[in-house]
Amino acid sequence: MLTTVAAIAMAGLVGLSGCSAAEPTPASTSADGSLQGELTIFAAASLTASFTELADTFSAENPGVTIAPISFDGSSTLATQISEGAPVDIFAAADDATMQQVSAELATAPVSFASNELQIAVQPGNPLDITALSDLAEPGVQVALCAPAVPCGAASRLLLAAADVELTPVTEEQNVTAVLTKVELGEVDAGLVYVTDVLNAAGAVDGVEIADAASARNNYPIAVLNEAAQPAIAAAFVDLVLSPPGQAILARYGFSKP
Repeated sequence: MLTTVAAIAMAGLVGLSGCSAAEPTPASTSADGSLQGELTIFAAASLTASFTELADTFSAENPGVTIAPISFDGSSTLATQISEGAPVDIFAAADDATMQQVSAELATAPVSFASNELQIAVQPGNPLDITALSDLAEPGVQVALCAPAVPCGAASRLLLAAADVELTPVTEEQNVTAVLTKVELGEVDAGLVYVTDVLNAAGAVDGVEIADAASARNNYPIAVLNEAAQPAIAAAFVDLVLSPPGQAILARYGFSKP
């Protein structure tokens, strides 16, 4: 699979070099074969910690590559920016449906690299004794959810519907990090976030498992974009994400296999 991703990306590079109208881009490899150039990554907010480490690992292995500060946000927000022409080399989304929204912008087929499930994030010690989704609908309980268009919001509503729970959140956020922050700051009593968010909060919130959470599990795909200035570099980063060391990094942050 890794060879296929790299081969497709290299083919894209050859296609670009053969187009006389295209502006020249710096060579992606130096005389000694090392990668040289820049890399721009868009990634779902829930990938912030793991992709920051992956980027650091990639930079250490490829000192000739400069990685721009990664844009972490709700997948739907990032997809909109890509559709509007944002210059991006790699997109890592939090669900397949959002990746499909930018299918026309993809140079490679999306590859699944991780999965995630939701938990209920509550204040440390769980002072309201929230144990199930139904508790979120109790009078006076303030809940934050991701907006419906965001992958974590879509998954949240699937679980709530399956549990026959109706509630009106006090806020709907554009990414899961914002929901987690609302709980951490005590602005709400609870929020639906990913297992990885609770783990990486390092005790700032507690997590309550959700029955049948696996029924709304999110699959994370990654792909190289048509507009990638250095497709060989982009393919090399995807290779890292899919490699055993990359998967070990993701597992350390709480992600499961796709």
